[in-house]
Amino acid sequence: MNDSSHDSMVMSPVRSRKEKAIPELGFFFVNPTEASGALSKIVSEGGGKRFLFNSTLCVNEAETFFVTGPAVGAPMAVLSMEKLIVLGAKRIVLVGWCGALRETLKVGDILLPRQALCGEGTSRYYSEDQEPEPSANMLRGLREVLTQNGMLWQEGRVWSTDAPYRESRNLLSSLEMKHNIAAIDMEYSALCTVAHHHQIEFAACMLVSDELWQNNWKPGFSTVPFRQRSQQLLELLLGPAALAHFCRS
Repeated sequence: MNDSSHDSMVMSPVRSRKEKAIPELGFFFVNPTEASGALSKIVSEGGGKRFLFNSTLCVNEAETFFVTGPAVGAPMAVLSMEKLIVLGAKRIVLVGWCGALRETLKVGDILLPRQALCGEGTSRYYSEDQEPEPSANMLRGLREVLTQNGMLWQEGRVWSTDAPYRESRNLLSSLEMKHNIAAIDMEYSALCTVAHHHQIEFAACMLVSDELWQNNWKPGFSTVPFRQRSQQLLELLLGPAALAHFCRS
């Protein structure tokens, strides 16, 4: 259903004459709570807010990177990414949450997603490839940053869905056994697809927010340990060492 010709599209994102270009490197916090914390951090350190439809965009004081969010769900996340690319983004790190399908993944664990499986409805308008992969260079950078700061992580495939309340036990078991899916989210596969479409670099770093492999759903995103872990990851990714690493990659 996709059409690769940009000229054939009726509507396209544009950069108006009043909009400033943004740095090539950016961090996309899709969840509202984490986005609020990340944006506040940048503003408190001298960064400035800029307009981004239905979301918020901040550029740090030195204008070497940007932070944006929230944008829950594939359609809104893709709308945001399209605009960010028009403004100048070329390397984007998604920071999000995921639900674990494997016993080895517990609430608060870090997952670096590899190949995606598209379960959402946005990707098919960009590509027939329903199993996109992140940028090898960006993924390698995330591994190095986590390793240098003594943080453990796991890697695995992620399935993205538009309907988190329609996940049956049979569906989740099938995803894990037949497709080797480690976790699920709502945005990853679509953003991977759009990144490939526009030929920019993209990777993700996720926290396990709930466990779906148990007999009963175990949500952990409201617990104190999870919130502390979320803040720890935010401080790491937006800290001097990580930023220096990504800026020279």
